[in-house]
Amino acid sequence: MSRLHTPPASPSSPGFWRSPVRGPWFTSVLGLVLLGGITVLFVTGLLSYAAYNPGLAPVNDKTPDKGLLGFYLFAWPTRPHWLYRLTQGVHVTLGITLVPVLLAKLWSVVPKLFALPPARSLAHALERISLLLLVGGVLFEFVTGVLNVQLDYVFPGSFYPLHFYGAWVFFAAFVAHVVLRAPAAVRNVRRMRAGKGPEEETGGEPDFPLVSPRPAEPTVSRRGALWLVGGGSLLLFGTTAGQSFDGPLRRTALLAPHGAADPGSGPGGFQINKTAAYRGISARETSDDVWRLVVTGPTGTLRLSRAELLALPLRSSALPIACVEGWSTGDQWWRGVRLRDLAALVGYDADAAPDVLVESLQRRGAFREAALRSNQVRDPRSLLALDVNGETLTPDHGYPARIIVPAAPGVLNTKWVARMTFGDL
Repeated sequence: MSRLHTPPASPSSPGFWRSPVRGPWFTSVLGLVLLGGITVLFVTGLLSYAAYNPGLAPVNDKTPDKGLLGFYLFAWPTRPHWLYRLTQGVHVTLGITLVPVLLAKLWSVVPKLFALPPARSLAHALERISLLLLVGGVLFEFVTGVLNVQLDYVFPGSFYPLHFYGAWVFFAAFVAHVVLRAPAAVRNVRRMRAGKGPEEETGGEPDFPLVSPRPAEPTVSRRGALWLVGGGSLLLFGTTAGQSFDGPLRRTALLAPHGAADPGSGPGGFQINKTAAYRGISARETSDDVWRLVVTGPTGTLRLSRAELLALPLRSSALPIACVEGWSTGDQWWRGVRLRDLAALVGYDADAAPDVLVESLQRRGAFREAALRSNQVRDPRSLLALDVNGETLTPDHGYPARIIVPAAPGVLNTKWVARMTFGDL
């Protein structure tokens, strides 16, 4: 082979990247899909964070130094009761579904990461910085998100602050990149649909081309590559989305820890996150002879046995459990004492019940204590549950008593409740 036809050895040369699939149209289509999808991910992520009511009490706030980044926080509602099940299910399922699109997008623009010189002007330098932050941020967010969904906590530190601050770094780079590149992406898609070629770069400085000057022989068309990416996304959707549903569809959630396998039969045969044994809950401390619920308010402190709780007026609620990992149960029938009625026992009017701090018997874990806002306490469907689906709670579902609140993240539905302190937090 002559020296003239020897492929360039340097990735910084446009001729090094020879795939005929790369080009402005392919990259622009993927970018527009990600523009819509990542916007939904960011909004549902903010909603997920707001659902924890982090401004209510330090025990709920895993990002205490957020400052202005908490500007959107509001009192999380209790209606509709499936709200968190919907928003977090969309967040996780969409995030996993977009993985092939993201990988294809990164593959399509990888030549630009090697372009030399690194900066030809201030505007070009800003674009390169935004691109590096964008690539690093999106990989960090998707990797930590997928690991969290799979319950693989191999990253250093807590998932909550890592994912929260990583999201803001990524979104800032994402907005900057969209401002710089979205108009050209839209124009390129329109031109290609009209049968025209991609527009030439403007501004007096040549950009690193996505179209190879020496393309290899094609093995798939650009449209075929898009179908391949879409098929991968559809496959991931089909093997993930079922974790948010009951019935046969859940069995298709092969990639979800709380999908596919039947968690058991009988009244307690629905998904759990952590078992009593994992949390160190012993049978002795939950026995009728030992366990007492301590309830504190302005008129003093009560110590109530399970039998005494069962003697109080009991109510039923049909509510799901929805978790940050994206899985949820169907509506289960819970029976127990309304939280507002417990507040009334220690000196509050039930209709004016305040916030409550709930403490669990578990000795470790980020949410062994959790705070509930007054609107959650006052909702007549919010219970200290004693039974589920007509039977006594199992140890793994929180026996002898657990919290169940409509639309609340699963970690706020505290299991193995030991103490409840009513009052402004």
